[in-house]
Amino acid sequence: MARGRWMQRYARWHIWLGWLVAIPMVLWTVSGLIMVAKPIEEVRGSDLRIEPDERPALKGNPRPIPFLLDGSPQVVELRSFVQRGRAVTLATAPDGRVSRYDAETGEAIPSLDEQEAREAIAASIKGGDKIAAMRSFEPNEVPFDFRRPSPVWQATLKDGTRVYINRDSGEIEAVRTRWWRFYDFMWGLHIMDTETREQPHNPLTIGFGSLALLGSLLGTILLFRRRKARVKA
Repeated sequence: MARGRWMQRYARWHIWLGWLVAIPMVLWTVSGLIMVAKPIEEVRGSDLRIEPDERPALKGNPRPIPFLLDGSPQVVELRSFVQRGRAVTLATAPDGRVSRYDAETGEAIPSLDEQEAREAIAASIKGGDKIAAMRSFEPNEVPFDFRRPSPVWQATLKDGTRVYINRDSGEIEAVRTRWWRFYDFMWGLHIMDTETREQPHNPLTIGFGSLALLGSLLGTILLFRRRKARVKA
């Protein structure tokens, strides 16, 4: 008799837990389906890039950069390659700031102006010659869909795609299609972090996940109870 009362309680708890976790379960399922609706290459805009995956190698050794000879600033990384027909060397400082130099002369290359950014995007992105708007952003004011502390030009194409090119390095850092922005929102719902969309380890995810697990365990217990009831009948 006591066991029957416990089973009735399990059934009530199972029903209430089901109502409680129904909304997050639906959000997890719908957002998960949307995120796999398209190949990740299309989401990231990789299919829009004209540039090869690997940079053409330099012929010969790059020219030494003058500031490295006197040991003034520290550099954590040096990369030399051909960038849109020009041999360049990128020097990365400990704070992440990137400086660009001509690999043949060693001279510093100024930051990209708007016209240079437009030309670079047109040469690197499919449809990059159809720019509707250009904006420059400092590292501390970049748009939410970029989320990297870098000085960039944002080019908004006529189809709504946003291309971000680093003013100092001259490299395309991100391609944000309209689908990517929707995908990003769905990702925020999926991990229940719509503010930063970067922290799946949060109280909401852990709490609702634990409740869903508890509800599943109660449902499993009730399933065995019903099976036994059918056998007796």
